Amino acid sequence: MKVKGATAICKCLIEQGATTVFGYPGGQIIDLFDALYAEKEITQILTSHEQGAAHAAEGYAKATGKVGVVIATSGPGATNLVTGIADAYLDSIPLVAITGNVPVHLLGRDSFQEVDTAGITMPITKHNFIVKDENQLVDAVRRAFYIARSDRPGPVLIDVPKNIQQALVDYEPLPVAPPHRPPMQADVTAAVELIQAAKRPMIYAGGGILASDATNELMAFAKHIKAPVALTVMGLTSVPTDSPYYAGMIGMHGHSTVAKLVEKADLVIAAGARFSDRVAGNRKEFCKHAKIVHIDIDAAEIDKNVKADAHIRGDVGTVLKLLTRVVAPKQNDEMLAFLAELKKTDPLPPCRGKLSPRTIIDYVSNKGLDAVVATDVGQHQMWVAQSYKFKTPRSFLTSGGLGTMGFGMGAAIGGALGTGKRAILFTGDGSFHMNMNELATATRLNIPLTVFVFDNRTLGMVRQWQTLFYGKRYSSTDLDGNKTDFVKIAEAFGAKGYRLTDDKDAPDIIDAALGENGVTVVDCAIDKDEFVLPMIPPGKGMKDIITALDANKKEKA
Repeated sequence: MKVKGATAICKCLIEQGATTVFGYPGGQIIDLFDALYAEKEITQILTSHEQGAAHAAEGYAKATGKVGVVIATSGPGATNLVTGIADAYLDSIPLVAITGNVPVHLLGRDSFQEVDTAGITMPITKHNFIVKDENQLVDAVRRAFYIARSDRPGPVLIDVPKNIQQALVDYEPLPVAPPHRPPMQADVTAAVELIQAAKRPMIYAGGGILASDATNELMAFAKHIKAPVALTVMGLTSVPTDSPYYAGMIGMHGHSTVAKLVEKADLVIAAGARFSDRVAGNRKEFCKHAKIVHIDIDAAEIDKNVKADAHIRGDVGTVLKLLTRVVAPKQNDEMLAFLAELKKTDPLPPCRGKLSPRTIIDYVSNKGLDAVVATDVGQHQMWVAQSYKFKTPRSFLTSGGLGTMGFGMGAAIGGALGTGKRAILFTGDGSFHMNMNELATATRLNIPLTVFVFDNRTLGMVRQWQTLFYGKRYSSTDLDGNKTDFVKIAEAFGAKGYRLTDDKDAPDIIDAALGENGVTVVDCAIDKDEFVLPMIPPGKGMKDIITALDANKKEKA
């Protein structure tokens, strides 16, 4: 069947299961948007900015497990996608980005809105295509989806010159190729022997658990060997927080219970996690007293940061299922008993101000809403990661590897549209200034979204570091001069705005905001010297964790 290239792209999108696309039109992608106009099976979501579209596609993918799709024009449209593509790359999110470009005969001539999109995105994609032959277009789209969802997931970009979108191409429907999952590459005997010999095992699980849809396999294995499970930021929601096996979050701002468990363990099983610098700040000292088994789908991650005593390369769900079958069940529950005691004696440090961030988070969390929870990046992100009571997989949308301020609004929109659920966004005033233009998108679509702006008139996480490690030299972090009224901003965009200044008013104001069906924004005035604790100083180990403000005096400026 002969169809225009743009129409063939649409048919491939439908074939690959894409029902929602995010994007922003422009001159070199107008043919694809024209073809989308006729496709009733695909919902187009116009955002306010291409970066917002990329983050929305990410949020959609994170919340649903499907491939997110984002579309933009050439030049600035494509470059505005770069941060979202890089974010998806570092967090292993399946994403297909489709960009237009100038006609093939104008490539390389510095034409209007021409950039080398493929060259720019090469380091931050699993693969990218620039389609210069219309006969390769259909195969490129299919391969993009296959690559995005195969092995370790990630973003793929297809750059399609305008004349390729306009050319006639052959299209015949084909069944979707299942994603590739590499066979296990390791002698599992060594790993099994270490697990069998362990007296005090624990599991350190990351985003690979969610990417593999392996939450059930993780819980079954944890129960089988009676091991507590610590989660990375990207692994949060893999284990319900009310489970006796949930140890807490591991890492720089992880729970002190986890730091003590790691110090006590004689075996740490890393499942779908990569020993990043935010977990293994001091790589030489990390788990020196314990053996390590590393399970990962990506061979490049094995022994990259921390050398393991045994490793298994493969899909983490498949590996955990195998280990549960071949490892003898453990009877000793010393680590679980230790964890239960720690949970009684090691609470999170209290906040100090008249309005506590934890009060807000706890109140929202305790309502038990069936919602997707998004954050931007900074102190608010860590408070949520520490405190929110997650019970459902894929219900937490955050930027882990890249740490992108401005991620949250787009992600909340994409997550809400992908799941049909209410979205809750926790953000800071610094982050919200980067993405509040997407309120226009949320109100236009009447998305049930409540935004809590932790408004401390400073760039809080940077200020915290400046306080602890830079002699209180607050360079470019003070936002006191900002005159932004977030309540009026909300109203200007057609949302409802609320102001919260005291813990005692939190229940009434939060209930009112969450009771609305559309978009609401709550300006939460918190103290600028509210710290995120616990904290492991950069480059240090679990034993160096700071759990109280008076411990900060030990830190050198």
